[in-house]
Amino acid sequence: MSALDWSILFGTLTLIVGYGVYKTYGPSTMERYLKGGNEMNWWTIGLSIMATQASAITFLSTPGQAYSDGMRFIQFYLGLPAAMIILSIFFIPVYYRLKVYTAYEFLESRFDLKTRTLAASLFLIQRGLAAGITIYAPAIILSTLLNWNLTFTNIFIGVLVIVYTASGGTKAVSITQKQQMTVMMGGMILAGILVIYMLPVKFTDALHVAGKMDKLNIVNFEFNLSDRYNFWSGMTGALFLFLSYFGTDQSQVQRYLTGSTLKESRMGLMMNGFLKVPMQFVILFIGVMVFVFYQFYQPPVFFNQVQVDKLQQSEYWADYQELEKKYQATFEQKNTQIFEMLDAVKEEDPGQTDLLRSRIAENSKEQEAIRGQVKELILKNDPLGETNDTDYVFMRFVMDYLPKGIIGLLFAVIFSAAMSSTASELNALASTTTVDIYKRSMNKHRASGHYVKSSKWFTVLWGVFAITFATYATLFENLIQAVNLLGSLFYGTILGIFLVAFFMKWVRGHAVFLAALITEGIILLIHFNNGGVLLGIPINIGYLWYNAIGSILMLVIAAFLQLFMPRKHSKKTRLP
Repeated sequence: MSALDWSILFGTLTLIVGYGVYKTYGPSTMERYLKGGNEMNWWTIGLSIMATQASAITFLSTPGQAYSDGMRFIQFYLGLPAAMIILSIFFIPVYYRLKVYTAYEFLESRFDLKTRTLAASLFLIQRGLAAGITIYAPAIILSTLLNWNLTFTNIFIGVLVIVYTASGGTKAVSITQKQQMTVMMGGMILAGILVIYMLPVKFTDALHVAGKMDKLNIVNFEFNLSDRYNFWSGMTGALFLFLSYFGTDQSQVQRYLTGSTLKESRMGLMMNGFLKVPMQFVILFIGVMVFVFYQFYQPPVFFNQVQVDKLQQSEYWADYQELEKKYQATFEQKNTQIFEMLDAVKEEDPGQTDLLRSRIAENSKEQEAIRGQVKELILKNDPLGETNDTDYVFMRFVMDYLPKGIIGLLFAVIFSAAMSSTASELNALASTTTVDIYKRSMNKHRASGHYVKSSKWFTVLWGVFAITFATYATLFENLIQAVNLLGSLFYGTILGIFLVAFFMKWVRGHAVFLAALITEGIILLIHFNNGGVLLGIPINIGYLWYNAIGSILMLVIAAFLQLFMPRKHSKKTRLP
């Protein structure tokens, strides 16, 4: 990168961190540190919620997801507006009435201490690991592109976040996320405008290319449990995921508990519900436009340049160069066919259009076969080499084709996104550890200032844990899928506990506690046997369905167990 790019990158990060520390510096009460003093307006809450979910994974993986798989990932978000409406009606009023610091305090009021502790522990496990992935995801890409050491990159991101999150708590997280969202969406929209401007054809022609090559396949109504992304998984499995994530995950609940009134919190949540889908559409569409761009300008045969550099130093370099020549020849042939197809579209010749479309598809398959051979070379040279380059597509395009200054801005986007989501996670992990574990069960009767200091130290400890996990993690098939999968393993059970609490008033604590343990065990059994056979039954289920399955199992098992449990053993307790 140029000196201008580095200046923009580090200048942006320094201003964000400095602003967060400056605005929240000074003594703080527990109410102010964990709930921001309940001073936030609805649009600050809405931006904070969006920034928490819009991690660096969103801006790295989503364009790559669209590049390889088209727009169908948008179906994952179809259930989001409905989830926000349900949460605004049923969840938020209860949290406000009880004046809780965390979502899990409500569970003790409704059930008992052990159920509260179990739900909080499931959250800590899931979100603690997710925080590591949130750091690792951008770090492994950025370290490759910037030629930084991976461990240093993990530490750099983690330390920046720890500084202002530990300093100012929830308020620091929320106010910095406004600046981060401005940088993130401004940078991405600018990148989208530039890629469209750089296309050698009209925008309408670009849409024809994307459509004919099946990249604008937005909605699929076919019901298929093994399909990760279709209309039904988005409106059911993803709906349950969003209900759990926004309704029971403290990293999100803490964002809207900062609202000055119940109305402000509801409006902030609804803002997220109706802006998140268009935001994801824009990011996916940018990925599709990058795909179209690479139909006219030859793409790298493999987007992760570090792996290519390793091949260059190996005995397989000659084989790679031969494959690269074949890839170039195939690209040139396909490029000619794309121009011919556009002419056929303009001449309204559907027969010729379909013929050329099939030939283009054949060349695309041939290109993928060549890429597959390159991946085999990478593994021959290094059995631990990373062969998935989807997450490198967008930033490789940025570095190769965008002008100076814009490159630094786009790197600032990725770092800002990593910081915004990680800050929310560390803040929530520290709050839950302090309120639900330390203050409730370990050290009950101390002054407010003691628990503020405890929260700061827990922020640091969870930050160190996340950095450590990130340092020893391995790259998943696709980073955005990895985070959603990790959440799906736990969210169904957690949401089920809350659904029982809200809608099955006759079910008590013992039944819910045992049902949660059984349900989580079943979900883990299903996952680790997915694609195989469990108890003689073939299992092939998309992970989004884990959320619905877990929630429904919780309701059924808890109801069944309660039938055989005396009510006297499951007394309701009050919050201390």
